[in-house]
Amino acid sequence: MKSQDILSVVISVIIIIAVAILQKQSKVVAALISTMPVRAGLAIWIVYAATNGNKEDVTQFSLSVAYSLIPTFLFAVAAWLAARAGMKLGGILISGYTTWALIAGTIFLARKFLGLG
Repeated sequence: MKSQDILSVVISVIIIIAVAILQKQSKVVAALISTMPVRAGLAIWIVYAATNGNKEDVTQFSLSVAYSLIPTFLFAVAAWLAARAGMKLGGILISGYTTWALIAGTIFLARKFLGLG
């Protein structure tokens, strides 16, 4: 197992524990911690290391990360709207993941067939 893999798991566990503890004191702080760009940063590091810092590869990957934030943001919006509508956890998650999948698929197809980055 590579050090990046171990680090990713350790950081994920720390974030889960921090959110579980901090959500009692501050929902805002817990939400900020839960959305920290840890995985994106680790992924950029992995791509950078794998390509020996090739500017073009790292730039292209970073653009893909930026595009990927759009469906993730809309997941959160859909989950919030579902929670506000009084849905239970299953409905909230289904709403969020369905939105995420539709938007992620749309972005993927647009990038592939329209040549967007």
